[in-house]
Amino acid sequence: MILISAKVGPFRSMNTEQTVQIDPSVTVFVGMNEAGKTVLLKALQKSADAVKEFDFQPVEDYPRKDLSSYTKRHDKDPATATVLTYILDEKEILDINSALKVELKPGFTFSVTHLYDNTLRIGLSVQEAPAISAFAKTLSSDAATAMQGAKLLRQIPGLVASVALTPGDEEAIAALNTRLEATKWDSIIGSEAWIRLASSVPKFLYFSDYDTLPGKMNLTDLASRVEQAKTDPKQLKPIHRAVLALLRMADVSFADLATPGGYEELKAKIEAVSISLTDQVMEFWKQNEDLEVEVDIKTDPADDAPFDAGPNLYLRIKNRRHRGVSTPFDQRSRGFIWFFSFLVWFDTVQHQLDPSGKAAGKKLILLLDEPGLALHALAQADFLRYIDRLAEDHQVLYTTHSPFMVNSDRLHQVRLVEDQKTVGTVISSNLNGSDPRTIFPLQAALGWTIAQNLFISERNLLVEGPSELIYLQVASGLLEAKGGVGLRSDLTIVPTGGLDNVATFVALLAGNGLKLAVLHDFKGSPEQRLTGLVREKLLAEKSLFNVSQFRDAKNFGKNTVATDVEDLFAPGVYLKYFNLAFASHLAGKDVSEADLPQGDRIVQRLEKYIHSTGLTLRPSGGFNHYLVASQFATSPPKSLDAATSGRFAALFAAINDTFDAT
Repeated sequence: MILISAKVGPFRSMNTEQTVQIDPSVTVFVGMNEAGKTVLLKALQKSADAVKEFDFQPVEDYPRKDLSSYTKRHDKDPATATVLTYILDEKEILDINSALKVELKPGFTFSVTHLYDNTLRIGLSVQEAPAISAFAKTLSSDAATAMQGAKLLRQIPGLVASVALTPGDEEAIAALNTRLEATKWDSIIGSEAWIRLASSVPKFLYFSDYDTLPGKMNLTDLASRVEQAKTDPKQLKPIHRAVLALLRMADVSFADLATPGGYEELKAKIEAVSISLTDQVMEFWKQNEDLEVEVDIKTDPADDAPFDAGPNLYLRIKNRRHRGVSTPFDQRSRGFIWFFSFLVWFDTVQHQLDPSGKAAGKKLILLLDEPGLALHALAQADFLRYIDRLAEDHQVLYTTHSPFMVNSDRLHQVRLVEDQKTVGTVISSNLNGSDPRTIFPLQAALGWTIAQNLFISERNLLVEGPSELIYLQVASGLLEAKGGVGLRSDLTIVPTGGLDNVATFVALLAGNGLKLAVLHDFKGSPEQRLTGLVREKLLAEKSLFNVSQFRDAKNFGKNTVATDVEDLFAPGVYLKYFNLAFASHLAGKDVSEADLPQGDRIVQRLEKYIHSTGLTLRPSGGFNHYLVASQFATSPPKSLDAATSGRFAALFAAINDTFDAT
């Protein structure tokens, strides 16, 4: 059984009812601060709180602007807070069909309405005709004939009252009457189906920053609270439950620690707890794997109450990188405190509904409020994978405004939460028309994914812009079509958006295990930013190329003159595509090399020509280099001339050799 939709409201900032479709595994609520994301989770938690600490309170939960008028009718006509709709799994349907002699179809759904007085209304409709037919087969022919007009099982005793019943009939009717007396529902089958399903309806378990572990806890006070909680569950606050869960993770009873035996026995128990917790936490925490969890128990009469009476449990973290220095748990980074506390909290999930330790499965829906907000971006990505693991056994609903907590390839799981004027909190899965500030995390997540996917192979060639990408790809294809060698197939060409960005890309990505080479235009002297990367060993010298090295067939590998990638083509070839790209601006005139001023670089010569003739190809002056490259890609030549082929062949061979050697 899983939750498939929730109607929430009016509730706090939700002035009107909001219908939310719930994903079978993970649902993500994205919105700005104060949009109402937590409000939604709280409404669900109060509907069926797994720890039974929270329920609906009209003064606290009903929208304030309408509270006065609502309180007048609350006692007689309590308002609806939530309507939760569930779908049964195949096994649940088979069990009900077999036990109640009905024919529920696959995909059967029912709803539970939660009212502000914390009562329920069950919306569960089952056709009783199959059960009536099955019951008729247990009766004599006379009794079966008499009940033929029955639409409900409840009608049967009245229909057969005037018939002479056999002993078997009387026994069957008596059993039916017993079933009738057990419920006030018109539909006995509906009531009995609900009784079978009620214990399987998932509960909600909510976690936020407020549930983090403390650095110390007085065991005497904890023992007292555990005893009082038998009659007053509110005696156990989240921090007390967290410590109990911490000890449970280590398979140690707090009573064993509160009343230990001799020194060796106490020491053994403490070390067992420390080792167990370290092993479990370090399985998931990868930001610093040199940490150890250290548990200690001692008395401190000089401390403040309640820590001055009886033994205290202290939670400390030891860092092997710093010669084993330990610090109190609550002085560690917020990210570590949150992650550690979450893992401990999650252990309570396994025991919340089943103290024997068996997994509670889909009986729990996890509500995570801004999970991992204090975690590093990469740690948030790790936590996303952990959420997927949680979702194998539990539906997970979480809120966020971090782009690193959104899977950009699963935007169907995202629901947008906005606070609209006069309307209040609104929830939608439709991205159209949403406030740009609300969808910004989704845009950022998508942008991050695109940036990551640029590097789709282990080997990457960084170039300045998209023009270089086009020329290299097309030239490589033309050479291969003629039996020559182009760029290796596992190489990704990455345009970085300019020479300044080339250096930044190398500096940021060199440590990620990627194999990088750089190809850039040559201005006549070495680029200090790039040679600096070689000095700092962020880039191998043999992996740094400029196009001037491949311009002169007699001096391949050497810098000759200032050169752009466009100069690898014969001037006439480049001008052909320039004329095609700007034909509408040139009014039928083709620019020839003879028209251009002297110079080493065809691009600069063209720009000087455009300026001197007063030709306007774009408002900012000059011309768009990418349009020429695009024209080249749209209608490439059947083959390249021998000189151009030789230049590109030498370039490709040098780049391929660099990656072959790494």
